Amino acid sequence: MRKIILLCFLFIAMATLQAQESVEKTTTYFLIRHAEKVRENPADKNPDLNERGFQRAENWEKVLQHISFDAIYSTDYKRTLNTVVPISKKLNLAPIIYNPSKVNFELFQLENLGKNVLIVGHSNTIPQFVNGLIKQQKYQEMEDDEFSHLYIVTIKGKENTDLLLYFDF
Repeated sequence: MRKIILLCFLFIAMATLQAQESVEKTTTYFLIRHAEKVRENPADKNPDLNERGFQRAENWEKVLQHISFDAIYSTDYKRTLNTVVPISKKLNLAPIIYNPSKVNFELFQLENLGKNVLIVGHSNTIPQFVNGLIKQQKYQEMEDDEFSHLYIVTIKGKENTDLLLYFDF
């Protein structure tokens, strides 16, 4: 009987420690807009990056080179996928396609708990994604010619911090 009580106590203690450990894991999200796109045909809903955009994609890889990403999320457009090519190739990590209008933030955060995550989207979706992660309406849609924002959201337990950096390259 004493062994059973001891085993039950150990099981409860281990479960409690694991629950505390999962709550205290740090998750960091890095969010960027796709790089500059070809603007020759306004009717083209899926344009590729232009020359400057491909260079910006290379620059993002340099800026983020010391981050070991566990997951990369991209919308299913040439411009977003090509923005993450240098990073995904370096890490041998294929982008996960997501639809910004269908993100369940509670589930998304649970699936990425304790990870470093890169998310690439659009001028209207990235600020809203950040707002969804931090649970407040803090960031507004980006201007159409704005490609230099890097949002960083860190979540540990119930606490979160957010930061907006500008890289003019």
